[in-house]
Amino acid sequence: MPTENPLRITDFRTLFTATALSQLGTNIGYVAVPLIAVSSLDASPGQVGLLATLSTAAFLLIGLPVGVWVDRMQHRRILIAADLARAGLFVSLPVAWSLDALTLGQLYTVVLLNSCATVFFDVGSQSFLPQLVGREELVQANAAVVTLQAASNVAGRGAGGGLVQLLTAPVAVMGVGVFYLASALRLIGIRRAPAPSPSPGQRPARLGAQIVEGLRHVLRNRELRALALTASLTNLGAQTINTLLPILFTRELGLSAGVLGLYLGMGGVGIFLGARCARPLARRLGYGRTLGLAGLWVAPTALVIPLIDRGPWLWLAGTGWLLATFKMGINNVLGVSLRQRLTPDLLLGRMNGTFRFMLTGAIAIGSGLAGLIGEFAGVHTALWVGGCCLALANLPVVLSPVRDRRELPQQTALRAPDRGSTPEDHPRPVQ
Repeated sequence: MPTENPLRITDFRTLFTATALSQLGTNIGYVAVPLIAVSSLDASPGQVGLLATLSTAAFLLIGLPVGVWVDRMQHRRILIAADLARAGLFVSLPVAWSLDALTLGQLYTVVLLNSCATVFFDVGSQSFLPQLVGREELVQANAAVVTLQAASNVAGRGAGGGLVQLLTAPVAVMGVGVFYLASALRLIGIRRAPAPSPSPGQRPARLGAQIVEGLRHVLRNRELRALALTASLTNLGAQTINTLLPILFTRELGLSAGVLGLYLGMGGVGIFLGARCARPLARRLGYGRTLGLAGLWVAPTALVIPLIDRGPWLWLAGTGWLLATFKMGINNVLGVSLRQRLTPDLLLGRMNGTFRFMLTGAIAIGSGLAGLIGEFAGVHTALWVGGCCLALANLPVVLSPVRDRRELPQQTALRAPDRGSTPEDHPRPVQ
């Protein structure tokens, strides 16, 4: 049983505070960037959908090879380089705006390149975490990280809406670059930064072979496959809704950017509450029942989100969004911990790369889908499609062995499987 608070570990605390800075920047940008397109560049629903698609497209384009590269490289250097790249990209937007040279083309380029840097950061940080805290502390560490991300959603998106309203969207984006730079400087303080090394005498496999090995590990394992499918459907539904909210709030409902930021921030509150409740619920109900039954109870509330309108309907839709994200918070703690415990150290990068490819690829697809539906069938139709996806997302987990799991596996092999074999050839610990 874990006995140590992971925040007592110096290197984890450094990663934690750097992640806080990075998340604040990300969430300010989440509100400010689409509002630049809508308010400063007069973008249409289709153009807003394309912008959101490009912001996550890199996970589809390079997500799988990045998992291999992360397994070969020092994780701290990856995180620092990613933050520095993101800082430079976002600072370029207010500079171009001040020169009256900002265009949709530049906005598209910035969000696409930022997406590439974010792939490296996300895969690298999730692969670095088990090295810093040890596998027995993963649930506590992931709960702390997800709680932090949720708090950043509330603070960052609320601040993003307020900054846009006070300073205009292009100026607010300057803060995004500053937070990424501060995160990079903080990460320099991590002292334990070992580079992954293969087993003695083992030659590095080709890139394609290693990508296939990561895919097999996830897709041939029934539990990992179910977790990936449920999270992908969740992301698809949430992004189909969120992509068009700036247009819905500012054009159709006539609400301010500040109200949009507060509404999006409610999702952060839901994730925060889910993250804090995940461990107590898992101890009481078991990990499988918490991941499976909580979704069955809560997921249908997502169907009230498309009813969003002015007045009481705004509060009703906000409550539905709060409960939907409460489920996401639970899944983010328990699901991520389970997949980390089911994966050997030398496959962590490829496992995380595969998950990010599927999960964030679903976000890219949801963005494009929202733009198409919003352009040709209307904004509210897109919201109904997203709400239905969220309501049905938990079925893969409910229909898989995950639902019967009482505890996390006690131990996972610390080396990757031999070349030519698959993870299913290696016995997993008895539950």
